[in-house]
Amino acid sequence: MAKKETKQSTKKESKVDEKKLQELKEQIKDLEASILYSKAESENARKRALEDIEKARKFAVEKFCQEILLVKDSLDAALTIEKASLESYKDGIDLTSKQLLNIFAKFNIEEINPEEETFDPNFHQAMTMIETEGEANKILNVMQKGYKLNDRVLRPALVTVSKAK
Repeated sequence: MAKKETKQSTKKESKVDEKKLQELKEQIKDLEASILYSKAESENARKRALEDIEKARKFAVEKFCQEILLVKDSLDAALTIEKASLESYKDGIDLTSKQLLNIFAKFNIEEINPEEETFDPNFHQAMTMIETEGEANKILNVMQKGYKLNDRVLRPALVTVSKAK
């Protein structure tokens, strides 16, 4: 009789083990599916992020371009006038220049005009050096203004610098 009970308990344990094994296999399948879904979701998110970055890079200057087109329109309008005086051209250029300066202010573009300042190689590029009686490394002449965008140099100012005799 003990053998019968052992066989029955072994069969019951075997059925229980098979049932648990089947449940574990289903859990594994569910987990594998969940992992694959998560991988696919993260890959899609990565691709969307790359697309967004590419669009941002591609259209980053769109607002600036729209504003600069206004300056172009003003210049084109000046060229269409057939009988204009020198004074009207000067006034038009002055207004266009103010329009451009407003655009620069709107987009944080600052002018570097270092006249009579001390030479700073971070913002200025020395084109020539002239011996003077005064202090060395002073900017004597600005040949071309420089520009900064959000405190980062776009173009250094081209300058003439003093040097000691």
